[in-house]
Amino acid sequence: MIDLNSHTTYYNSPIGTLRITGTSESITAVLFSEEPTVAASLTPPTCLTTCVQQLEEYFHKERQTFDLPLQATGTVFQQQVWKQLQSIAFGKVASYMDVARATSGEKAIRAIGAANAKNPISIVVPCHRVIGSDNSLTGYAWGLWRKEWLLRHEGYLPANKQLVLF
Repeated sequence: MIDLNSHTTYYNSPIGTLRITGTSESITAVLFSEEPTVAASLTPPTCLTTCVQQLEEYFHKERQTFDLPLQATGTVFQQQVWKQLQSIAFGKVASYMDVARATSGEKAIRAIGAANAKNPISIVVPCHRVIGSDNSLTGYAWGLWRKEWLLRHEGYLPANKQLVLF
């Protein structure tokens, strides 16, 4: 069944096509699409066009924070983790343990990883800024090469630094 309240548009980023989904009031998903782009909503709502504009600014290094109405679907715990991810500043990272300590305690580290992996609003909710306690790049649903690219783009990783990918 087609949801008439759901709208979709696409943004061709330097690291792949992003499928942006939302309602007339909020963004519900920003996900990489490995499939060929299909027709987008004829006239996407303002929040989707604003999302595309802000992503464009981000990829051109003109924006470091996003100001969008978000409405991700998830459990209360996932929502708590995703909110914490939004506090990780551009060009900075946090470990899974840091996120666990800030949300629900050290024993929840595996649950933090699982919630991070289910983040439906990539880049805007910066799950790519979460790394291993040993500074390794681990656990990015869209590929470690994208995580590395995003962290280099944000200036956390120098252009010529070799790193541990897992």
